[in-house]
Amino acid sequence: MPIRALVFVAVAALSVALPASSPAAAADACSGPIRPATIMTVRTCDSPSRIVAKAAAVVPRKGQLAWQQRPVTAFTHFGMNTFTDREWGSGAEKEAVFDPPVVDTAQWMRSLKAAGVTQVMLTAKHHDGFVLYPTRYTNHSVVASPWCAAPARDTAEADRAQDPSAYWQTRAECVNPRTDVLRDYVESARAAGLKVGVYLSPADGAELPKQFFADEVRRIEAKVAAGQPLSIEEQATYEDRASAPQGQGRYGTGSAVTRRTIPTLVPHDDRAAALAAGKLPEFTVDEDDYNAYYLNQLYELFTQYGPIDELWLDGANPWRDHGISETYDFTTWFELIHALSPDTVTFAGPAGVRWVGNEAGQARETEWSPLPTTGDPNTAHNEELFLGGATAADLGSREKLADPSVRYLQWAPAESDVSIRPGWFFHPSEQPKSAAQLVDLYRRTVGRNSSLLLNVPPGPDGRIAPADTAALAGFGGAIARTEARNLAVGAPRAVTDSSLTTAERLDRPLDVRLPRPVTFDQIRLGEDITRGQHVEGAYVQAEIGGTWQTLATVTTIGYTRLVTLPAPVTASHFRVVVTQSRATPYLATFALYRTAV
Repeated sequence: MPIRALVFVAVAALSVALPASSPAAAADACSGPIRPATIMTVRTCDSPSRIVAKAAAVVPRKGQLAWQQRPVTAFTHFGMNTFTDREWGSGAEKEAVFDPPVVDTAQWMRSLKAAGVTQVMLTAKHHDGFVLYPTRYTNHSVVASPWCAAPARDTAEADRAQDPSAYWQTRAECVNPRTDVLRDYVESARAAGLKVGVYLSPADGAELPKQFFADEVRRIEAKVAAGQPLSIEEQATYEDRASAPQGQGRYGTGSAVTRRTIPTLVPHDDRAAALAAGKLPEFTVDEDDYNAYYLNQLYELFTQYGPIDELWLDGANPWRDHGISETYDFTTWFELIHALSPDTVTFAGPAGVRWVGNEAGQARETEWSPLPTTGDPNTAHNEELFLGGATAADLGSREKLADPSVRYLQWAPAESDVSIRPGWFFHPSEQPKSAAQLVDLYRRTVGRNSSLLLNVPPGPDGRIAPADTAALAGFGGAIARTEARNLAVGAPRAVTDSSLTTAERLDRPLDVRLPRPVTFDQIRLGEDITRGQHVEGAYVQAEIGGTWQTLATVTTIGYTRLVTLPAPVTASHFRVVVTQSRATPYLATFALYRTAV
C-alpha cells in the first residue's frame, strides 16, 4: 500500500544500498568495494568476512547523528491516565475526566532542563486514544474536555457520532484559548532550547468497535464472577463497563482498503487553500479506515508542530488475543514520516532508534549500533526484525551477522527507556528515584552506547511534583559537575576537543602523556561513528610506579563508553589499546573525570 507521491524523498534520506540491476553489477556487488550506507543489503553471495566488512561500513544518517549527540531525553507521560490513576486506559473514559487546573509546561521544562536533558517527548496519544491536541479526526481530544469548555459543546456532542471533527469545529470558542497541550509543550521546549519528540500510539482503545467492547465487558465480568485475576487492560475495561469507546470504531474492523488522500479534508478545514496552492504536500494512499486515521494524525503532527526530532511509536496490538487486531501499514507510515521530515528519527523505524530491550534503564555491556535484520527495515516495526527480538542478549556480534536469516544491515542505536517513578503515569502513592539512582541509570545507559529516555510524569495539578524536581536537579547537577572538566587535557587535541569527527587512528596503541599527574575515577571513550562502529575489544592502561596497569577493559565502544573505576587513580601516562576491530577504528573521545560529591 505505498504512498503514490514523494516516495523518493524517503528512499534518498535513508541511503539504502539498492540491489544490482545487471549480472555484471551483481558480480561486482559480491566482491567490489563496499560504500558506506545507513541501510545495506546482505546478499546470498556475501561471505562472512564480507558481511563483517559491510557492518563496519554501516553509518548513521544525519538525523541519527544529531540524535546520538542528545544523550538524555525526557519522556512526558501525561493524559487521561493521569486523572484516572491508571497505567492503561480503556478508551471508554469520558473527556470530562481530563480537567487539569493548569498545564504548566514551562515548569516542566525548567525541571527537565535542570536534569541536563537536551530533548523532550510528549505522549500526544497513549493506548486509550485520548489526543492532547485539537485533531480534526476524532472527538476524543482535549477540545471535548472541560479544559476547553466550548459554548458549542452541546452541538458538538450531538454531532460527534456522525462527524469526527465536530469538536474540532468548536476549537476557536474554547474558554481556554490554547486548548492544545502539545502546542504548549512544543513552544515551551523550544523556548528552553530543547529538541522535541512526540509519541503517537498505534493502539487506540477509543477506536475499538462498541460491540467488541461490550463482548469484552461480558467476558471480563465472567472472570470477576469466577474470582479470576484481571490484567491491567481488563481492569480498565471492567471499571469503565458502563461506558463505551469514545471514538468512531475504526480499529480492527476489517474495513475496506480504498484510495484516499492524505490529508483528508474535513468541513471548514483551514488547510484547504494551502493545499490548493501547493503550499502543503498531498499524498494518495490505499488504506483501511484506521490506517487512514493514523496517517492523517501523523500529517497533522509534522505539518503543524514540526520540526519533530523523534517520533515514538511502538507495535502495541493489545487486543489481538481476544479476537480483534489492526494490521498496521508500517511501510506507508514510515514513507510518510520520511517524506514530511527526512531527519526525524523514528523509534523502531528504518534507520531510526531501537528499544534497548527492557524498561529498567540497563543497556548491554556489548551494545552495537550496526545491526543485522531478517527483513527490510522499511517495511515493518523493526523490533520484529532483530535476531531473537529486541530483548535478545546479543543483537550484533559476528555470530549474529553470520546467521543465514540476515537480509539487511542498518544503523539502529539503542534507546533505554525507564521511569523516574515505578509507573509511567503519575500516581500519588509512588515516589521518584533518588538523584544517585538516576546517576547510576546514566552510567548504565549513556555509558554503554545508548541514550537514556527518562520518563517524568506530571501530576493531575499540571505540574511536575517537587520531589521529582529535586531528584532531577540533583541528578543533572551531579553529571554536570563531574563532566565539567576533562582531566585529560594535554592528550592529543583530536580526542579532547569535543568534536565527533576529529579523531586519532587506533591501528596502533594511542599513547597519552599529560603535563602532570591527575586523579580520576571515570574514563570516557568514544569512536568517530561517522565512520561506523568498529571496536570489538579494547583496554585502557596507566603507568603507575613504573608499571603498566590495566584500568578498564571493554568490548564495544560506539558513540560513548563510560567506565567508573572502583577507586580513584592518579597517573599522567596512559595508553588505549584495541585488541579486536571490524575495521580501522578512530577514537574521537578520551576523557578522564573525577566523580563530583
